[in-house]
Amino acid sequence: MFFLICSRFNTSKDGYLSLDELKRMMEVLGAPQTHLGLKMMIKEVDEDGDGRLSFHEFMLVFRKARAGELDEDSGLGQLARLTEVDVDKVGVNGAKEFFEAKIGELSKKSKFEDEIRQEQEERKRMEEEKAVRRHEFLQKAAVFK
Repeated sequence: MFFLICSRFNTSKDGYLSLDELKRMMEVLGAPQTHLGLKMMIKEVDEDGDGRLSFHEFMLVFRKARAGELDEDSGLGQLARLTEVDVDKVGVNGAKEFFEAKIGELSKKSKFEDEIRQEQEERKRMEEEKAVRRHEFLQKAAVFK
């Protein structure tokens, strides 16, 4: 599970989830957190004190959730609820389908975000071209003054 999340949200590709990467992940999962909430989430399972989540620390979230040590409304509780699947109930194939569906959802959101980003970049490029054309026009018009 961590590897699936890392491949999507670990933009630094260092094998850890930083505060910003955790923030983005929680937003995409539909459970956005405040900056302080994110820091508290990391602090609760950050055994080595490096301010980011390793594979082992990420797995602690699920261990704590299974042991009933997490408040369901807390950030870690929401993370566990949104990303955990009970293999005993759904079987291995059910877990596979669950994770494939989650990846599909994330890909759809990513495509939508990419489209918006491309539109914004295109709009910015057009504005820059417009400014260059206006500047060139004003330079040519200055010859006639």
